[in-house]
Amino acid sequence: MKSLATWKICVFAAALFLCPPCGASDFDLSASHNTRVLRHKDGSRSTFTRSPDRKVLTKETTRNGVLVMRTTYFMDAGGNPRGCKIKDGSGEELFKVSYGYHRMTGLLVEELMFDSRVRRINPANGKEMPLQRLAYVYDAEGKRSAPMAFNYLPGKTYEQIFGEKSSALEVNPFDEAAPSRR
Repeated sequence: MKSLATWKICVFAAALFLCPPCGASDFDLSASHNTRVLRHKDGSRSTFTRSPDRKVLTKETTRNGVLVMRTTYFMDAGGNPRGCKIKDGSGEELFKVSYGYHRMTGLLVEELMFDSRVRRINPANGKEMPLQRLAYVYDAEGKRSAPMAFNYLPGKTYEQIFGEKSSALEVNPFDEAAPSRR
């Protein structure tokens, strides 16, 4: 097993999480039935492609025509991501993420991000430890809070390692009711 350089975690996680936030109106809905394209302010673009059975959603981010990140989400029957794998532009898997939902409401309450190259085992229970945990709470109107970040890498803050955004899908790129920007 190769050891993962801290700089590589920082670079790729920053690239993943520093993408500008997007609203539903940022998606090009003129793409095909199973494809949506999001153009970012920095000139990069993310292409979302879903499988015909809607169980897999792939996000490919390119900059100047070069693939820099591929995230593959595995969806449940309700269209919610249950997990994802994050790879760099060369196809090397960097992270895996699991998403947790509230049993009664079905709302996203937790994300756990694990390092795919170096397993970190908790000596107390023998289970794999995440690099970070993001937790969410909801107000009375059902609006999700900003993530509460728990970083398990010693010596750095969440923002230094991962940037300001989570890997959660903020909007469903296939929501037909969302307005498009033309």
